[in-house]
Amino acid sequence: MAKIPEDVIETVRTATNIADVVGQYVQLKKSGKNLFGLCPFHEERTPSFSVAEDKQIFHCFSCGRGGNVFKFLMELEHVSFPEAVVKVADFSHVDLASEYRQDANGPAVDSKTSQLIDLQEQAAKLYHHILINTEMGEPALTYLHDRGLTDETIETYQLGFAPAKRLLKPFFDGRDADYQLLRQSGLFIENADGELRDRFTERVMFPLRNASGHVAAFSGRLLQVTDGQPKYLNSPETALFNKSRLLFNFDLARPAIRQHGEVTLFEGYMDVISAAQAGVQNGIASMGTSLTTEQIYAIERTTDKLNVCYDGDEPGQRAIARALTLLGQHSHLQLSVIQLPEGQDPDEYRRANGDEAFRQMLQTAKETPIRFHLRYLRRNRALDTDSERLDYLQQIMPLLAQVKEPVELDLYLNQLASEFQLDKSALMAQLKQTQRSSAAEQERQRPAQTPTRQEPPVMVHQQQRPLNRLERAERGLLYRLLHDRNVWARVSSVPDFCFVHDDYQVIYTLAQGYFQTHQVYQSAQFTDFIQEDRLQQLVIDLETMNMTVAVTEREIDDYLAVIMTDAPVEEQLRQKKNQLAEASRLGNAEQQQQLVIEIVRLEQQRQANKQV
Repeated sequence: MAKIPEDVIETVRTATNIADVVGQYVQLKKSGKNLFGLCPFHEERTPSFSVAEDKQIFHCFSCGRGGNVFKFLMELEHVSFPEAVVKVADFSHVDLASEYRQDANGPAVDSKTSQLIDLQEQAAKLYHHILINTEMGEPALTYLHDRGLTDETIETYQLGFAPAKRLLKPFFDGRDADYQLLRQSGLFIENADGELRDRFTERVMFPLRNASGHVAAFSGRLLQVTDGQPKYLNSPETALFNKSRLLFNFDLARPAIRQHGEVTLFEGYMDVISAAQAGVQNGIASMGTSLTTEQIYAIERTTDKLNVCYDGDEPGQRAIARALTLLGQHSHLQLSVIQLPEGQDPDEYRRANGDEAFRQMLQTAKETPIRFHLRYLRRNRALDTDSERLDYLQQIMPLLAQVKEPVELDLYLNQLASEFQLDKSALMAQLKQTQRSSAAEQERQRPAQTPTRQEPPVMVHQQQRPLNRLERAERGLLYRLLHDRNVWARVSSVPDFCFVHDDYQVIYTLAQGYFQTHQVYQSAQFTDFIQEDRLQQLVIDLETMNMTVAVTEREIDDYLAVIMTDAPVEEQLRQKKNQLAEASRLGNAEQQQQLVIEIVRLEQQRQANKQV
């Protein structure tokens, strides 16, 4: 890929609002002058991820990540800087010359991740070619057509076929693929002798793409279901594929989810694909397993509303009940259940009734989670007996106790009173007793739970450490230097001025070069100019400081006074601590004692400076 000139990069940047790009991945809401949402880089329940449209930067106040629009995509999708520029250009419809696009469709060049993704995507192309263009693929293509899928849909999802004849290993051998990478790809099964053979045979292949749209794994459906083999076979977990995190079709569905403000969770891949062909583009599915907290969090970052549309048979209803329980415990999503006729799955309903009826059903068949449970708990009950009725009412009371809206609760109580010919006041009394019992149980459990502290999620970046007086002054002055050319001119005239800490001095030096070619300071632009991640992050931290718009001479005088006063002491402390470490290494006890005394004296002097 040719190096993208700075003026082209700036054209892409100025044509893009970072909030529009971030909004594809994070549900942002206005708070003050900035936008906030759940951080896409770590799990959290209280939004601490901020986007400043006026500065065109993002920053998470919890994990510390920050940067401009290119940095956001680099961090989230693990792509290189040129690839991020191309992605942003495509998003903003900025034309780029072809030499800037070469090899720009994957993650960072030469990375292991890139090579593994390349294997998956080559395999997807081979499987798709076999399905569409070979005699071996004709039975699978006929099967998909019989399931009502068009050639356009098959192309969109790059569906394929893995034949009985093992072709994948010879295919990669002909391309001199690295043996170790093939072992780690999940595409093969390795025997005791180290021989690799194709994992998938005689299966219709569904590529599983990650949130960035790259193929990370496969799911293969047997063309002819036989005893002894699973109907669906997924790739094993690899460096690319974690089934608890990946959501099928999430990459393609995300724009429609944002547009409609809701997502529909289906049970299977075919349900999602069938719905998309019918014009329902906001459908996703989990990886053939129960919904996970990681998948819930990914959904929460994108929308507030989730519709659960599973099969109408008994296993599907049980799966809905499990999903609602998990969602109720681990999310703040507004939930609905789309109830299908008994025995049908969404794909069967569409094929039997047509696209328009399918779309209409998704809108009109919604019910609340409580309504679903009221009906679900009736299944296989003989409610004409008193014992069954009492047992049913005892089971639903804890559910009704969770209803917050008085009108909704009144509706359910009226229906129960009418159906079972009960006094509504008796039901209300039973409900209040249930609420008291639940509150008492929670109170009893509280002391036992108090000592147990859940470990926080692992953060890539640490929260900002407390700053001493000197660093606060350095940061304040550096901010003013970058944003005000008058301050820059004044500080530049101070003889032999320099910052005490190296990072601030490096940024100051780089800014000198930046201002030789740029008249106006833009933090989003400057972060690309300095390149180094640590320094980029420091610049973003500066932008999140609570600084007044106007700058005064007194403010700059105070910064300079602190820096000029504390700098000699800080330098001496650094030298003495280095000497102490060396004396400790050599076992020189007398020198250690003397150095400790000198360090204590310098620390006292530093404390005295703070009080001036």
